Amino acid sequence: MNWSLIADVVSAVCLLLGCLLTLLAAIGLLRLSDVLARMHTTAKPQVLGVLLALTGVGLQLRQGTDVATLVAIGAFQLLTVPVAAHMVGRAAYRTGQVDPAMLDRDELAERLAEEERSSS
Repeated sequence: MNWSLIADVVSAVCLLLGCLLTLLAAIGLLRLSDVLARMHTTAKPQVLGVLLALTGVGLQLRQGTDVATLVAIGAFQLLTVPVAAHMVGRAAYRTGQVDPAMLDRDELAERLAEEERSSS
């Protein structure tokens, strides 16, 4: 077995797993009922799926500039998706779309009450 064959097999496995995780994230987005669950399913498995797919593509391309572009794409995914999910969660909370009974601890309510007291 040579390096090329091993890289092709690992690439195929990464691509299949990445596509499967991204598909599961899309199905979860359609099937889950509340905003927080949807936010979770769009952030975690989707990012891991994209990273696995980028790894599979990088193992196929094997060119320095192509791999550098794929690393940049992966880094931007890791930086932007959690921030976007956090902002969606805060917006949903502030507009009343989150059921407080489903939260273990409501830190945002504590912070908002603290800000309200300090501004009065």
